[in-house]
Amino acid sequence: MSFFTSAIDTLQILVVALGAGLGAWGVINLLEGYGNDNPGANAHVR
Repeated sequence: MSFFTSAIDTLQILVVALGAGLGAWGVINLLEGYGNDNPGANAHVR
C-alpha cells in the first residue's frame, strides 16, 4: 500500500509542476504580446 501512496505523491508533484510551468509560459506569452520590441513585425508590405 505504501507503493501506491508514494506513486500518488509523485504524480501529484509532477502534475503541480506541469501546471506551474504551463502557467508561467502563458504569462510570458501574454507579456510578449504587449511588447513593442520588434518594429519589423508591424511592417505591412503592400
